[in-house]
Amino acid sequence: MNELLAWVSDNQQLLVWAGIVSFVVFILSLLSLPWLVAQIPEDYFLPQKRQPTQWKKLHPVIRLLALIGKNLIGYGLIVAGLLMLFLPGQGILTLVMGLLLVDYPGKFRLERKLVKTPAILNSLNWLRRKAKRPPLVI
Repeated sequence: MNELLAWVSDNQQLLVWAGIVSFVVFILSLLSLPWLVAQIPEDYFLPQKRQPTQWKKLHPVIRLLALIGKNLIGYGLIVAGLLMLFLPGQGILTLVMGLLLVDYPGKFRLERKLVKTPAILNSLNWLRRKAKRPPLVI
C-alpha cells in the first residue's frame, strides 16, 4: 500500500494530465458523435452498395498521409481507452472510437454486426432523426 501511495505521490503531474486528456476526449466525443453519425450514408451498411471513400480520389501521397494520421489517432484512442478503463474517463467509448478509426481486416463485418444490435441501431437512428437524416438501412 505504501508503494502505491509513493507512486501516486511521485506521478501526480502525470495523473492530472491523464485526467485532463480524458475530460477533453470525453467532451470532444460528445460533441462530435451526433455530427459523425449524421455523415454516415444511409446505405453504408449494405455490402452491395458500399462505395469507395472520397479518400481514394485524392493524390496518393495525401491519401497515404491521411491514412497514417487516421490510424495513429485511432491507435492513440485505443491506448487512451485502455488506460481510461483504470483511470477517470470514458474508457469504453474512447476504445470504440479508436477501433472505428483504425484499418484492419474484418472491420466492416464488425461494424455491421454492432449496428445490427437493436439498441445500437435505435440510438444511431435517433441521432440521425435529430439531424433530419434518413435512418440507416441494414
